[in-house]
Amino acid sequence: MPEIMEEKPKNSNSEAEQGKNGEQEKKASFFAPTKAAYSNWKKASWKSPNKLFPIFCLFFIWWMISVARLPDISGKPVSSYIPSTENTRLGEVLGPIIAEQDPNKTGIIPLSNGYDAFVARYLLAEAADSSIDIQTFIWRDDATGMLMYDAMKSAADRGVRVRLLLDDNNSKPEKDKLLVMLDQHPNIEVRLANPVVQRNLRFLGYIVNLYRVNRRMHNKSFTVDNQVTVVGGRNIADEYFSGAEDSNFVDLDVMATGKAVNDVSTTFDRYWNSSWAYPVSILLKNEEPITEEEFDKKITDNPNVPQYIDEVKKTSLTHKIFGQEPGWEWSNVSLISDDPEKFSRSNDGTEPTMLDHLKELFKSATSSLDLVSPYFVPGREGTDEFAALAERGVKVRLLTNSLAATDVAPVHSGYAKRRIALLKSGIQLYELKTKLSAQNRVKYGYGLFGGSQSSLHAKTFGIDNSRIFVGSFNLDPRSANLDTEMGFIIDNPLLATKLSTVLDNIKDSAYEPKLNSRGKLEWHDGKGNVYTIEPDTKFLTRAIVAICMFLPIERLL
Repeated sequence: MPEIMEEKPKNSNSEAEQGKNGEQEKKASFFAPTKAAYSNWKKASWKSPNKLFPIFCLFFIWWMISVARLPDISGKPVSSYIPSTENTRLGEVLGPIIAEQDPNKTGIIPLSNGYDAFVARYLLAEAADSSIDIQTFIWRDDATGMLMYDAMKSAADRGVRVRLLLDDNNSKPEKDKLLVMLDQHPNIEVRLANPVVQRNLRFLGYIVNLYRVNRRMHNKSFTVDNQVTVVGGRNIADEYFSGAEDSNFVDLDVMATGKAVNDVSTTFDRYWNSSWAYPVSILLKNEEPITEEEFDKKITDNPNVPQYIDEVKKTSLTHKIFGQEPGWEWSNVSLISDDPEKFSRSNDGTEPTMLDHLKELFKSATSSLDLVSPYFVPGREGTDEFAALAERGVKVRLLTNSLAATDVAPVHSGYAKRRIALLKSGIQLYELKTKLSAQNRVKYGYGLFGGSQSSLHAKTFGIDNSRIFVGSFNLDPRSANLDTEMGFIIDNPLLATKLSTVLDNIKDSAYEPKLNSRGKLEWHDGKGNVYTIEPDTKFLTRAIVAICMFLPIERLL
């Protein structure tokens, strides 16, 4: 018995040890596949070329992008506008007209129709004898874009000096080849503003150097012989000149002659000679140009070219340009523009920005402020400032894109977020419809709406029915803080009153958001119909906007 009793604890300890060992074995068996997998991955990753190669490629691409630098352009040639052009064809026609006016005034012709806006530029290029200076954000190689490129080439063949300053945001490899071909002409020089280093992997350039390349040159000007200039909101592409098949932009430019032309030419030189304008001859020195035959085929093979030419022949603008009928509105005109150093981190803020100028302009309003902006993102501060104007008796009205009409839905969230606060402060809002009748397209002498599908792109502001701004500035954080902009402030009651009249009669062409008795949003269409959700939109689009409204992205829009 004693022996048996002694054996019991022994057996008990043995069972406990066995249980402990069993648990350890279970743990070992549980982790075994993980350890084996890690061991196999480690061996395969660093010993197998097939596994290592993708990692090496990603690292190499990242390294190439991060160490890539823009070329040195410290030795690039400096050039200036040609001031003495009285003996050019434009100078001989416009000189006597300008001489009859106050030398401090500028002649203005508004260009609200897309065809007129194209014809103005094209005929001016054909009439050029001395110089053409063009600054623009977008220049596509579609029908109108290629016709305009061809006009530049023809002018250069006549001995005209052509300077093209394009923003690089919309470049692509095929366009690079086209620009190199133009730049190789002895009378054409092309420069790109704030370019991306990597031409074929542009998105990687944005990832690595987002702060710099996110800043764009949004200015638009088209100056010929330092005699006439066109300034406004239009880029050079079909949709800006009523030439797109599906949707066209509602936009506005002004053509100017007289005092303000020198100011535009001076501003162009400032950008052209800045450290942010890179000559194509240096930036794309290893790029092969397209051939003359390929250039011509871009025009002859585009079926929209002859059709568009037939349409523009119907315009009567030719007579206004060449002085055969009165059309110039003579006014005091001030050019306002951003410093090209706005591109830089080192901008010390000593020079007023476009936003500074426009804030002063808005604050000067005593009776009315009419705002037309395709993108409207006022933020809390802007909302409060517009509300303060309304509180002191200024009639504030805004025309912007409806959600259905806008081409950038997330940006609409910045407007939608402040819409109720704006309405509560007494500001009248109008949102442009995307589908407009033929009657509405031609109803207003100030704005002829493009195709059957339209989207607002004009940036114009009227103050007290006496002054008007026309330019490239959107009322959003991007124009305020990131992009460079320019425009005219025009002291002209006739033009300012025309803008006011458009908004007086806009209800058939725009939805009017209002607050009902319960404080909820409704959209009125001018025909007695009332909508409780944003008209002509899909659920997914509204959902994206709703989500964006709650994200901290307002200052980025």
